[in-house]
Amino acid sequence: MVVCVCNAIRERDVREAARNGARSPGKAYEKLGCRLQCGQCVPFARSIISQERAIAC
Repeated sequence: MVVCVCNAIRERDVREAARNGARSPGKAYEKLGCRLQCGQCVPFARSIISQERAIAC
């Protein structure tokens, strides 16, 4: 599933970035070589990151 249309970032990419230490959408996108643009994806990306952090604990 596409999380960010502006950067063509998929859910699996955000999950991987979260597993590699990203704790916010901005940091996840940074790890993916992108930056936040319009911001529509932030709530969904934040939710994905929270899920991955919960699994890691």
